[in-house]
Amino acid sequence: MSVLPIQPIPFFADKDRAFWRLQLIGWGGALILRSMSLLANNLPLTALVQPVIATITGFSISLVLSVIYRLLIRKRVLITWGFTLLALPVAVALHAFIDGWVISLWRVDADTSFAQIFVGVFYLDATLLGAWTALYYMVNFYLQVEEQNDQLIRLENQATSAQLAMLRYQLNPHFLFNTLNSISTLVLLKQTEPANAMLSRLSSFLRYTLINKPSARVTVEQEVETLQLYLDIERMRFEERLRTTFTIDAATEAALLPSLLLQPLVENAIKYAVSQQEAGAEITVASQLVGPMLRITVSDTGPGLQSPTTDNRLSGMTYDGGEPVSTGVGLSNIRDRLSQAYGENHRFETVEPLEGGFAVVIELPFERRETTEDHAEPARQPVPMAR
Repeated sequence: MSVLPIQPIPFFADKDRAFWRLQLIGWGGALILRSMSLLANNLPLTALVQPVIATITGFSISLVLSVIYRLLIRKRVLITWGFTLLALPVAVALHAFIDGWVISLWRVDADTSFAQIFVGVFYLDATLLGAWTALYYMVNFYLQVEEQNDQLIRLENQATSAQLAMLRYQLNPHFLFNTLNSISTLVLLKQTEPANAMLSRLSSFLRYTLINKPSARVTVEQEVETLQLYLDIERMRFEERLRTTFTIDAATEAALLPSLLLQPLVENAIKYAVSQQEAGAEITVASQLVGPMLRITVSDTGPGLQSPTTDNRLSGMTYDGGEPVSTGVGLSNIRDRLSQAYGENHRFETVEPLEGGFAVVIELPFERRETTEDHAEPARQPVPMAR
């Protein structure tokens, strides 16, 4: 008789259920310990009303604290611990006041004053709520670390898949064939210097593509240099039909973005704008700061969204002998990479400018790689670079 395998469910798989389980176990244990202490002192069973009320009070106050701590835990460290140190004594004082009031009602004939009872139960309640607070933060910080680790693993896996997908179109046979064919033509024409220059550019581009880690981030300046290598290679095919302009704000040169994020956008523009028109097209790459966001725009003067190949451009599909073939340069690939890297804190939009053509607008959180030169270099104005 075969037995179905039992998959263990992690305790914190359902955070809400885990919270209520820990609440019941913790405060139930506190109730048992208090009850055993009273019974050990030969008090009547009716005295158990005191620990029951105290436990219900502590349980209720801890629920209020959990709401407050949930709001504080993702704040700055000083705010989190500062407000915690304010909320905890207030909660302990309230707990001790209720406990002292219940005990004073029970011990009508005792000589102990309310103030003495209050001080006596204050230390016990402070121990309970203090331990509860420490456990609450410890568990939630642990869950945050685990969540960040899981997110990092997912990001690494997605980045690896994205890198493999990028290699399919960055190193696709058509690109290599056209480049090598251009080099071969230059060699046959005995134009050795241009041929050597083309080989050098191709080597630099391939080296950059292969040595970068899937999850690597580079500066805007580095990304532009790589684009210029790629465009120098493609310009051998299209010559004057391929015109490019880079308008890079100096304040954005040190900004970080995923490696090889813009190259497929430029390749997309070459495929559907430059190659589709006899006069070619102009491709513009611009970057600027918009508040806390880095905005990058890749636009072209092609046929825009009115072209019959618009659907192919957006999906990354082309046709070879009547059969649909994925070129790997679909804009959805870029959108997926941005979603994995930045979640909802980004913008990816395709637009058709008023003057015509096609444009892709990307906005990312502005982050920079700090260097000693960053603070010493004076601010510069944006300088257009036409190629």
